[in-house]
Amino acid sequence: MNAGETERRPWIVGVSGASGTPYAAAVLRALLAAGESVDLVVSRASRLTLLDETGIGFRDAHWQDDLREWLGRGADGKPGTFAVDVDAVRHWSPGDLAAGPSSGSYPSKGMLIVPASTACVAGVALGLSKDLLQRAASVVLKERRRLVVAVRETPLNGQTLRHLVTLDDAGATVLPASPAFYAGATHIQDLVDFVAGRVLDAAGVGHTLYRRWEGELGGGSRTT
Repeated sequence: MNAGETERRPWIVGVSGASGTPYAAAVLRALLAAGESVDLVVSRASRLTLLDETGIGFRDAHWQDDLREWLGRGADGKPGTFAVDVDAVRHWSPGDLAAGPSSGSYPSKGMLIVPASTACVAGVALGLSKDLLQRAASVVLKERRRLVVAVRETPLNGQTLRHLVTLDDAGATVLPASPAFYAGATHIQDLVDFVAGRVLDAAGVGHTLYRRWEGELGGGSRTT
């Protein structure tokens, strides 16, 4: 690194196979809008979910084009809803266990897993490191960096609840993907953005994705 050059410290974003790829897209867009760098890991299972929910096939060889198309879509699936510059994103293949995020010496601000499947939750809680997503999460925990796990499943059985408690005990923030309605949501994108905003709140990243509670009943129903 040259003198005066700022060290890149990205947020690692892991996308697992749970339903909820619009949540991941909203988080990624907001991170980029906030001027953050992103290291992206899209698991193999999540690529099937992304294909099912959006019709987009995420390919390692064409990840920039596929990511741009994905992030450009709204939660309703309409193409061209958002204009997104993905130059600040670095992509890592989920099978690349020699990737930067697999080492504690690789600089990062932390990791956001959005959405997090129960299989992903179990793998991280048990320290399985079966792919780069799980390995990166284990590294973030051992280095005492921020880990936000946006679990997306219902109902939750006892085994998954125990895994979530394990993650909480290890220092992670367990954040169920549960939209709220007090912010005055009128579109599906509003509900998605609320969850994405709460993920960013937990990470300490500024955003304007939703109307915050200000202690006034009925505030979310007012038109602006």
